[in-house]
Amino acid sequence: MKNKLLIMVLAVVMLPFASCDNEELLDLNDNPNASTELDFDFILAQVQGDMTTNGYVQSRGNIIYSSTMVQQFASTAGFVSGDKYFWNEQYTSATFESYYPSIIKNATHIVDNTKGTEEVNTYAMALVVRTYALHRITDLYGDVPYSEAGRGLESQEFWFPKYDAQQDIYTMIVSDLKEARETLSASAPNPGTQDIYYGGDIEQWKRFINSLLVRVGMRMSKVDAGLAQSVVEEAANHPSGTFLSNEDNTMVIHNAAARNGNSDVIISDNYKAANARISKTFIDWMKNSNDPRLMIVSGGVGDPDGSPDDWKTDPADQAGMPNGYDSETIKDAAVEDGLISSPDDYVDNNIFSFINPKLYDFEDPMFLHTYAEVELLLAEALLKGWNVPGDAGEHFENGVAAAIDKWVAYDESFAQDAGTVSAYIDGLGFDAASTADKERLIGEQYWSATFLDNSFESYANWRRTGYPVLTPTNYPGNETGGTIPRRLRYPAFEVSENPDNYATAVGNLGGDNFTNRMWWDVE
Repeated sequence: MKNKLLIMVLAVVMLPFASCDNEELLDLNDNPNASTELDFDFILAQVQGDMTTNGYVQSRGNIIYSSTMVQQFASTAGFVSGDKYFWNEQYTSATFESYYPSIIKNATHIVDNTKGTEEVNTYAMALVVRTYALHRITDLYGDVPYSEAGRGLESQEFWFPKYDAQQDIYTMIVSDLKEARETLSASAPNPGTQDIYYGGDIEQWKRFINSLLVRVGMRMSKVDAGLAQSVVEEAANHPSGTFLSNEDNTMVIHNAAARNGNSDVIISDNYKAANARISKTFIDWMKNSNDPRLMIVSGGVGDPDGSPDDWKTDPADQAGMPNGYDSETIKDAAVEDGLISSPDDYVDNNIFSFINPKLYDFEDPMFLHTYAEVELLLAEALLKGWNVPGDAGEHFENGVAAAIDKWVAYDESFAQDAGTVSAYIDGLGFDAASTADKERLIGEQYWSATFLDNSFESYANWRRTGYPVLTPTNYPGNETGGTIPRRLRYPAFEVSENPDNYATAVGNLGGDNFTNRMWWDVE
């Protein structure tokens, strides 16, 4: 793909501080030949890569919580807390405690030091990455630091950043994305290959921004329909447009040194031993509609450590793991599903479908935003009567086809012939469906389109739309009383490190619980 660049180096950015009363010692510590500031384009590559290579975030916020709460994955392991609705502070905090001191700090450092300079493209790209990361954070937690986030390097005033109200954050997100879009300039200095998303292609960046604005606008659709409509219509009708095909997808290709963050948890021996599997909800949904992605997503059933020749790869043999069970209760569930005759027959979780090994190589790509997502959201916007180009059926078909085709980026063997894809789409019956059924179909396809890479988005869109319709689990001792969490709890360290601002945020939410709904998440 013409716009996909391999990360060769992702270095941790260290911004040194020095404090000493002895001027002579300061002189001794000053190397006249050393650079006092890293190149901002180099830092840009770092923060872009951190969005996908950070296994701490991907494995915990994305896989262990988001993917299992919306029943894409399941596990009998206690540490995979999402489908049992347990609060594991170490894991629920991962995105918050990892993004702020790395991605947000470094992106903000670029933004604050390039604003008003000739490096307008570096400024705009860093502003987009900062905004993307903060959007993910606010959608997981609610009110969070935004306006003052990452600015502690520039001033002690921001060492304890305030938590902005989520409604205000959304206004700032829209403003920042539009500012970045209008700042980009084909005639200004360009990061070139140090932009690992698009290699400095300004028009693709503008399409990326417009596509993000569609995502952000639709997220507000139930709480501020007027603003949501204006944001989506403006982005969709902008001269640069939104994504045109899978060639525009925002993704990063990895290597052994800069690894796919999802793979860190899926491929690890610990996770294999925990017997994580694809959820029964997800497998059954694909089987019921003859989804051609079934054997892209599933590697089969059998022994994942044995020869692939021994795995059962017939679609009819695939069996997802039900959510909300442990290593003992899963035996009765397997009997109920007809996989075994008696709990005594249970050997291990290999009777359930495991993820295709071709999807968790360390060098696999990862998507941040895709053409499929945008097309599905535009189809929904048209159902609402909003003024965006095209018609709902066309956007729906484009979105589903693109979601199937995107897996080719992982392995060319995943390519599906056009007839198979058309037959699948026709079988969904979108054109003849009622408006309510069309909304359901869009929501389900969005859930599938964001599987694995961006379960953060699967979780957010499920909370907004209610699709797919999920049956909650009710594991003993869970935090919610048997309802799917609506957010993640704030990190415990915020209670002691930023107590006043934390207390204000908790007061606005009505508590710091899994069940608190955020601003855009209304019934």
